[in-house]
Amino acid sequence: MKRITRLWTGLRALVRHHRVQLALSIRVTIAALVSLALAQLLHLPLPLWAVLTAVIVTQMSIGRSLKATFDYLVGTLGGAIYGGAIGVLVPHSNEIALLAVLAIAMAPLALIAAINPRFSVAPITAIIVLLVPMMTHASQIASAIDRVLEVALGGVIGFVVSLLLLPSNAHPLVAGAAARTLDQMARALGELLSGLTQGLDVDALHRIQDGIGRALVQLNVLGTEAERERSARLAVGPDTGPLLRTLLRLRHDLVMIGRVAISPLPEAFAMRLESPLAHAGVAFADYLRATGAALLARRGPPSLNAVESALDAYAAEIVVLRRDGLTRSLPGDVAEHFFALGFALEQMHHNFKDLERCVAEWAGSSKSL
Repeated sequence: MKRITRLWTGLRALVRHHRVQLALSIRVTIAALVSLALAQLLHLPLPLWAVLTAVIVTQMSIGRSLKATFDYLVGTLGGAIYGGAIGVLVPHSNEIALLAVLAIAMAPLALIAAINPRFSVAPITAIIVLLVPMMTHASQIASAIDRVLEVALGGVIGFVVSLLLLPSNAHPLVAGAAARTLDQMARALGELLSGLTQGLDVDALHRIQDGIGRALVQLNVLGTEAERERSARLAVGPDTGPLLRTLLRLRHDLVMIGRVAISPLPEAFAMRLESPLAHAGVAFADYLRATGAALLARRGPPSLNAVESALDAYAAEIVVLRRDGLTRSLPGDVAEHFFALGFALEQMHHNFKDLERCVAEWAGSSKSL
């Protein structure tokens, strides 16, 4: 009995953890089944394309599904019109002529698709429009119309299923990605600050910064989807722009600290600043993690008291170092790095205040829904 209970508890935890992915799999399956059934009911020549389109446009979020549907329909329409026109206007009664027609159709469409990914499906559509009539003995015009109808059917079904069946809005995905990014920044800050006293390998610095950069790229994609949903009035939520810009500025602060951490502080400074930097690192990292948790829970921001206390202690120790005259003996490049560190920590504190306003806005928006 206990084993069954543990298995059931583990299964529920797994479902909660992957609920977005499970919802997507259900939507994709339903979209494929419905599109096939309707394509057969409407006697479309190739139901395959309706099913494939429905699967392609059924995405993780409504905003992404909206973009995929629009892009796929635009690309299909453009490829069908151009491919049908070439097939009608250019005779191709033999294999050589068919190769020439295919080249005439492919070259400009492939170029357009390379310039604008929205038209990536256009070359495929033109190929279908030109070659399928050889198997079905239909005209190019009929092939183009059938292709547009099949894709339109699959696109509409995929989008409607995404909108109505277990819909997933992009705003919760943005909050989740932002929380993960903040947690990643907290870990990175600890490694960077330890490098100030122990030194930091260049490869390790690149690994840290590249990881945060990839997280921000993914976050920007989700933010674009969320704004697309808001513009189409498919979802209600706060503007994602301020949050994304604040996280980008925090990344810049970490880049500045990383440049300083490449060369450890002089021994006299490292000994005096080791404790204040350790306390600042803990306070800053805890605030980043607590902010991520607040975003996920849509609650108010955490207190900045610990951050400000640690920053004051660090600033007080800097005053003592300067009073003792230690900063006057620093070489120019070392002094530049030393004061850049203080500026970066203070700048991060200012960005924390912006982050605090963003979290408060997201918490307030959840109460108004």
